[in-house]
Amino acid sequence: MIHVTDSRRARLYRELSAESRRYMAAYVLFNQAVADHLGLHPTDVQCLNLLTAGPERLTVRQIADLTGLTTGSATRLVDRLERGGYVARTPDRQDRRRVLVTPVPDRVARVTEVWDDLGRGWQALLDGHTEEELEAITRHMRQVGDLGHAQMRYLRSRPKPD
Repeated sequence: MIHVTDSRRARLYRELSAESRRYMAAYVLFNQAVADHLGLHPTDVQCLNLLTAGPERLTVRQIADLTGLTTGSATRLVDRLERGGYVARTPDRQDRRRVLVTPVPDRVARVTEVWDDLGRGWQALLDGHTEEELEAITRHMRQVGDLGHAQMRYLRSRPKPD
């Protein structure tokens, strides 16, 4: 009987692995379509997501750490967003040596409108789940994000293959 369970678990792992790869590819392509629609770079869209997902403002260094970009690349990303009117650099009130990247609400609303429009489809998808399933999905997504950041750090610490 244990063999049947192990066999089922192995099949489920294989299926989950394949679906995860399809999901990641679909999300990357979806993000590209959103960026194209807005006239932005895909990394810029994700940076705006990071800047608006939490209450705290981020420094360019924190953006670099979250995205895996070098500080120079993160600075250029913030420069592009600032030129587009999406963000402003503001002094940190707690530490005047630090500069925070602050979303500009009126301009970010343009991106939010696209997300809200697309969000109706996501909402319909999620409406079919119980509260317990939503909690499990949320927990899984949080763990996937944490694991993804850990794996980014790991890959960046390793030499690149020839």
